[in-house]
Amino acid sequence: MSYKWLEWAKKIQALSQSGLSFSKDVYDIERYEELRKISAEIMEQYTDLEMEKITELFTNETGYQTPKVDIRGAVFKDDKILMVREKIDDKWSLPGGFCDIGLSPSENIKKEVKEESGYDVTAQKLVALLDINKHPHPPQPYHYYKIFIQCELTGGEAESGVETKDVRFFSENHLPKLSTGRNTEEQITMLFDYLRNPNKASIFD
Repeated sequence: MSYKWLEWAKKIQALSQSGLSFSKDVYDIERYEELRKISAEIMEQYTDLEMEKITELFTNETGYQTPKVDIRGAVFKDDKILMVREKIDDKWSLPGGFCDIGLSPSENIKKEVKEESGYDVTAQKLVALLDINKHPHPPQPYHYYKIFIQCELTGGEAESGVETKDVRFFSENHLPKLSTGRNTEEQITMLFDYLRNPNKASIFD
């Protein structure tokens, strides 16, 4: 889903961050700071975020800006998919989160599933690498790539984590209210399709 204002705000923010990271001229730095301010004003105008929060988001990084990487695990049991209830919005998502530096994708998803659901898994297959700008996620201040990895359940038991408040398995036709910033119904359907068609090739974009 495309939000033109969001694309503009993100591009302006990325340009300003790169400029502030590499420019030495004091006047250029002032111009890039003004660009960052404009991008924050666009976000404030079209979202529910307060300027203080937007400024915090837009100023907490340096260097050349690249997409952030979010990873989600597809764990099945008796043709049902594992989901966790997020404390932050009281909605449901696949266990996962930002990829941590120093860990591979398979190590990251094993860690995330354990921390958020209590279950032990092993990574089996890269199902999809998706750009959130091409899928119906709500507007986000950053550009994200989302990795979906199908996992095999190997042990453990349901246990909520620091960021989660419930852990359950759901059938495809009885999904709970989803945390759409993290995963969409379209993506959950995609994962069930891979369960039924294990030889299907991974997808991207």
